[in-house]
Amino acid sequence: MRYVDGYLLPVPKKNLKAYVRMAQLGKKMWLKHGALDYKECVGDDLEPKWGTPFPHVLKLKPGEIAVFSYIVFKSRAHRDRVNANVIKDMSSQAVPKDMPFDVKRMVYGGFKVLVGS
Repeated sequence: MRYVDGYLLPVPKKNLKAYVRMAQLGKKMWLKHGALDYKECVGDDLEPKWGTPFPHVLKLKPGEIAVFSYIVFKSRAHRDRVNANVIKDMSSQAVPKDMPFDVKRMVYGGFKVLVGS
């Protein structure tokens, strides 16, 4: 069963270019170690007429934008192996010290795919 890691995070608009650079490195690393897909999506239509808007969940501040990201794996066990290898590989790389977003406000979870391939 496919498995997905999902992320929702607030990114200051002024840091979006730095975030994209970091995300490109992330994509390269996760795909290198076997992830099936890697997507980074920036908020565009975030004021729905129903449900709870992402800006409300993230408590976006003025000048921030929501970013939704996900990584697809073959299974949870595959995710665990890939993530362990990414962490090991990144520890030997020059990873940015200053994150372009507030990590403490990031929402994260692992999900079993119910519908899809």
